[in-house]
Amino acid sequence: MDSYNFKYCGLNVTLSTLSGKWKAVILYQLFNHGEMRFTELWRIIPKVTKKVLLEHLKQMENSQLVTRKEISSFPPEVYYSISEKGRALGPALVALDTWANEHAADDVQLLRSKNKAHF
Repeated sequence: MDSYNFKYCGLNVTLSTLSGKWKAVILYQLFNHGEMRFTELWRIIPKVTKKVLLEHLKQMENSQLVTRKEISSFPPEVYYSISEKGRALGPALVALDTWANEHAADDVQLLRSKNKAHF
């Protein structure tokens, strides 16, 4: 496959949609916790800034991977959840995790040992 065809193939579109340091973590948390308030997500994801979290959530909302629900109250309540389109990524994300555990186990273990204190 040449670079032109790769640029417009489904794999590249998917990787571009999921690119970003925190997107996989955000999806993981929403898969496991369901609907979450912004502040809940921010507290449960170590080291992410509010600005970056908001940017990633907006990007994923624009890609229709997550849904945003705002409840008019004082202060306003904002909830995020996985959309049906985002939920369809579940098997692919599990497959990537399985691949990493089988074929990059040393890298996975190294990351776990470096970040043990954060989780």
